[in-house]
Amino acid sequence: MALSHAELLQAVPAALLRTDLPELGKRVEGKVRDIYLRAGERVLITTDRVSAFDRVLGTIPFKGQVLNQLSAWWFEQTSGIVANHMKSIPDPNVTIGAEAAALPVEVIVRGYITGVTSTSLWTLYDQGVDRPYGLDLPPGLSKNDALPEPIITPTTKATGGAHDERLTDEEVVSLGLVEPELWQQVKTAALAIFRKGQEVAAAAGLILVDTKYEFGLIEGQLALIDEVHTPDSSRYWIAETYNSGEPQNYDKEFLRFWFADRGYRGEGPAPTMPAEFVATVAARYIDAFERLTGNSFVPGAIPVAERIRKALL
Repeated sequence: MALSHAELLQAVPAALLRTDLPELGKRVEGKVRDIYLRAGERVLITTDRVSAFDRVLGTIPFKGQVLNQLSAWWFEQTSGIVANHMKSIPDPNVTIGAEAAALPVEVIVRGYITGVTSTSLWTLYDQGVDRPYGLDLPPGLSKNDALPEPIITPTTKATGGAHDERLTDEEVVSLGLVEPELWQQVKTAALAIFRKGQEVAAAAGLILVDTKYEFGLIEGQLALIDEVHTPDSSRYWIAETYNSGEPQNYDKEFLRFWFADRGYRGEGPAPTMPAEFVATVAARYIDAFERLTGNSFVPGAIPVAERIRKALL
């Protein structure tokens, strides 16, 4: 990694919280991105905001650039599987995307049975729930075991701060959320993208555990329309720690566990992350980028907002 820990510490106060560029049009602020709507396209600015419990908890310097550039790299790797919304990357934090009609269902693909929450696949399985999320799972699985084949657990697309509502595969069609033929296309594409992700992760000394994909339609064609296989959208384990029996996260879970260890689980005031910890998390995001892509991370200039304005206007 080209950036030293001291340089990461120095960058902490300059992390990009949000942008204010009314010249670009209407802004739709997501949890970690600012989206500006222009005729026929979307300007997606990936910020350094952190959302480990469905709310913004702070900022991690260069996180936005890592997520933006890593997704762009994955779009190129998977373009032979399914189309995507990416038109250009005019800035390290910015993707110009085609206007898309998002499907009302997001797709979670799981390669391992894991989790600690009351609704996690492992918890339900361990409690003996019959066909959790409509899945037929083999008996005798232990926590963190690889599943015989990757499986899909669809969810509704969360809006207005609400949590995703989990669905069964059958409900997606029976409720009329996605037409049967299109839903089959979605599942086929999702599993193929996940297999590609597993291959790349394995070569990087990581395990792609599970991930979430968002699909949409661009001129009637199925396309990926959200970040792909980043430390925010996917769960990664360090392979050598999994083989030792204690898998360590190399994704946003690392951040989530830090808060949980201090008694915070998403409600009330969150503890403030010390600058040293913030720099450590930034280093992990950058290392994940470099491991997966094989490229060195080259940060864009600071201040970020002014740099973005010059690139787009």
